[in-house]
Amino acid sequence: MIAVAIDEDVDKVRAAADGITYPVLMDADHVVTELYAISNVPTVVMIDEHDKIVHPNWSAFASDTFREITGVDSTAQLDRIRRWVRDGELHMSPEEVKVAVDDLSPDEERARLHFRIATNLRRSGDTTGADRNFALANELAPHDWTIRRASLPLQGKDPFGDNYFALAKEFNAAGRPYHGVTGH
Repeated sequence: MIAVAIDEDVDKVRAAADGITYPVLMDADHVVTELYAISNVPTVVMIDEHDKIVHPNWSAFASDTFREITGVDSTAQLDRIRRWVRDGELHMSPEEVKVAVDDLSPDEERARLHFRIATNLRRSGDTTGADRNFALANELAPHDWTIRRASLPLQGKDPFGDNYFALAKEFNAAGRPYHGVTGH
């Protein structure tokens, strides 16, 4: 088990990871989200010891912290992961895994590019250019939380405040779109 935080703030991730007994890696450049077409967090990708994806990205929660907001009970998800780890039980054939998650759309790819440009402009001190590119990324991929929510703290907005709840309301109104396997 390895966790990957798509964040820049090492201290916040360190505090959130307090008590976690597996490695927590930082991915400030969102390489993992691009590599696996992840558009929401938390997301699980199950990869076996031979580096083969045995279950593509699916939204799963390690606890019921956000159950009231998401309506997701973590028990069934954790049980599925345990059955795979302990018994090798898989819920998808290798053929199903290969076609389960569509590639990013051209707009989603452009959104990732604008997000990357924004983060680099922000790091170099160009907040005007960064804000312009964050806005373009958010417009191109309005339901990609790895962009929308990740943009909040990078623009000095509280990622768990009013901005978050407005985003969650919008996401729920759109039917909770998810780029990955649903119902698994």
